[in-house]
Amino acid sequence: MELHGKSDRTRTEYGRVLRRFEAFLEAPATGPAGGASDPAAAGHRDCMAFVHQLRRDPDLAESTTATYAAYLHRFYAYMTQIGAFDANPMALVMEELDERIDTDPTRREISVARMREFVGGIAHPLDRALVVTLLKTGMRVGELCNLDLRDLTLGRELPGYDLGGRAQLDGRPDSLFVASEPSVGERYNGEERAASNKRKRGTVVPVDGELAETLVRWLSVRPDAASPADPLFVGTGSGWGERLTPEQVARVVRDHAEDAGWYEQGAGATENVTPHYFRHFFTTHLRDRTGDRGVVKYLRGDVAGDIIDTYTHNWGDNVRETYERHVYSLVERA
Repeated sequence: MELHGKSDRTRTEYGRVLRRFEAFLEAPATGPAGGASDPAAAGHRDCMAFVHQLRRDPDLAESTTATYAAYLHRFYAYMTQIGAFDANPMALVMEELDERIDTDPTRREISVARMREFVGGIAHPLDRALVVTLLKTGMRVGELCNLDLRDLTLGRELPGYDLGGRAQLDGRPDSLFVASEPSVGERYNGEERAASNKRKRGTVVPVDGELAETLVRWLSVRPDAASPADPLFVGTGSGWGERLTPEQVARVVRDHAEDAGWYEQGAGATENVTPHYFRHFFTTHLRDRTGDRGVVKYLRGDVAGDIIDTYTHNWGDNVRETYERHVYSLVERA
């Protein structure tokens, strides 16, 4: 830390936190029963128990507890990087602490049944594909706009379309790959982008039967793309064949939300239904159905490092199975 220019105060704080963690592990009265007795052997449960102890300390503010947890996380990340430890048990703890799920109690709440009626009222193939993709995947509007045909695989042949092509999608039919790299103003897949993706890591997202059918309907009428990147979603109006922008998608959502009484000028984010609201809807409803925050956070793109590698490895056995078993239906049943 000294070589990296850290101040004496910072180094002292790190040392104090690490010694406190070491003492916690060694103390039978406070250490987790059956847990590790030294940091090298500590696991996720040991680290989580230590963080809970910090939270119960009346002299520590919540922000201080978060800082101490970050110190321990960086210690383990460094020790893992140089090969002294096999894994970083704080990685999952930090993902759980760094909760990005919107719990704003004032935000408009819409039931799955009402959202199903809303989707049922959208007839235009492009508008319906945009809304269903956002609702079924929880992706950001910029990520939606940056999708290319190579980012989609479907378990059926579509004449005239060369879908897939991503190495990350090999052996994964009916899937979308949401990359982390596209940034505003930079060329990506041969095209300068007007939106940025904000994922910590690229993510493979399942495409269920409803979304697949919706995308097939859209692709059956999709204009030829003006860009060599072959965007998945292109304009059908004045910008015929051109990649859609986040502003255009927001306008589509706003028009349909206004028709449903879910959008009013000046009402604000807590009342208005926007593309970002669909991300909130996906998060809350899928989280409540699965009880698995980890899978939901992976699908949202909020998971990084060795944790996302775990979900990627178990994608076929865990993520997709969990998703397909619990994702809500947006199609009216006869």
